[in-house]
Amino acid sequence: MSSSSRLRSLLPDLAPWRASADFRRLWVAGLITNFGSFLTFVALPVQMKALTGSAVAVGAIGAVELVPLVVFGLYGGALADALDKRKLIVYTEAGQGVLCAGLLVNALLPHPAVWPLYAVAGLSAALGAVQRPALDSLTPRIVAHEHLPAAASLNSLRWTVGGVAGPALAGVAVAYAGLGCAYAVDLVTFVVSVALGLGIAASPAAHEAAKPSLRSIAEGARYAWSRKELLGTYAIDLAAMFFAMPLALLPFLADELDAEWSLGLMYASVPAGALLVSLTSGWTSRIHRHGRMVALAAACWGLAMAAAGAVHNVWLVLLFLTLGGCCDMVSGIFRGAIWDQTIPDELRGRLAGIELLSYSVGPTLGQVRAGGMAAWTTVRTSIWSGGLICVGAVGVLAAFLPKLMTYDVRTNEHAVRMRSARADFPPAPPVTVT
Repeated sequence: MSSSSRLRSLLPDLAPWRASADFRRLWVAGLITNFGSFLTFVALPVQMKALTGSAVAVGAIGAVELVPLVVFGLYGGALADALDKRKLIVYTEAGQGVLCAGLLVNALLPHPAVWPLYAVAGLSAALGAVQRPALDSLTPRIVAHEHLPAAASLNSLRWTVGGVAGPALAGVAVAYAGLGCAYAVDLVTFVVSVALGLGIAASPAAHEAAKPSLRSIAEGARYAWSRKELLGTYAIDLAAMFFAMPLALLPFLADELDAEWSLGLMYASVPAGALLVSLTSGWTSRIHRHGRMVALAAACWGLAMAAAGAVHNVWLVLLFLTLGGCCDMVSGIFRGAIWDQTIPDELRGRLAGIELLSYSVGPTLGQVRAGGMAAWTTVRTSIWSGGLICVGAVGVLAAFLPKLMTYDVRTNEHAVRMRSARADFPPAPPVTVT
């Protein structure tokens, strides 16, 4: 193989982008709104730290987000199966814009209040929890089955581009232009994203979809429980994020290293590592044992976070945060591939709600754990010990979940069934409805 061929084999597979106009619109809208959301992601804990000076108060943002994530994540999954996914995405995106406007108004007051930060965090978590299952369950409808792993990589690339640029710009914006600037830019991105979302084709509920109810949510939970490889992806990601997600402590770590200038770079390092993997993700399409990759990458994430908490040089901290982002992205790509290639369409929204809990509740609870443990011990101890506990937890889960470790997309019965169904009933060309 020539060097140019090897290089092309590493680059992201653009087949979903070329084949689906709706995927292109969804991708661009997501890129824009993710860019703005990362501005607020950095600005919110920085403002809380400035107003309270407390690690516990910053970590409590995660506690406020927890209940809405759990409740609305599960119900949002049921809504995604029962309603038009495009409308659900657009309405919740508009709601997020209204909340961002509230943060902007509060930041411009002579004496900003603390309670709006918690209120917006909780409401934003609720809207995000309703929206995300619709986003996740829409992708398998607008992308061919064989292109779903490539679509997962491209979606990861979209997230990481915003994740690198957003925090880096936020550090500059907060330092030189103020918090209001960060919130204002985020508001503009929501307006643009809503406009793009209106151009996506309607995506009504499947004929066999159940109405949103506790019974339909329970049906999705029973299906997830019956699929031990799915349970493994949820459990491993939950453990990795709960024990080894140190983002709430980064403002305090930067102070301790006497490197306040590095805060934006710290927040950008994890997405930067994810971006490196996304830009070279062509190899992921040639991996078939996705479960093993999920477990291995999660364990390496824990090791990277442990190293970031143990070293005393800010550049080494940035290096290990970047390596952690690489590992987290590898895990995310293969988790997404398992989900998209094995879950039936009529259950996709409800299972996406459960997936939302696995990758959102973990970081949310992780903020609470990190802040509480830092108050009890030290910032560094909270970070490095959490990383080591993560490694141990992933090892235990891998030992007790053999279905995940033996998963092979070529032979798994659910993947084979979905592949056959998509071949027999290819999606009809979309008709744009505005």
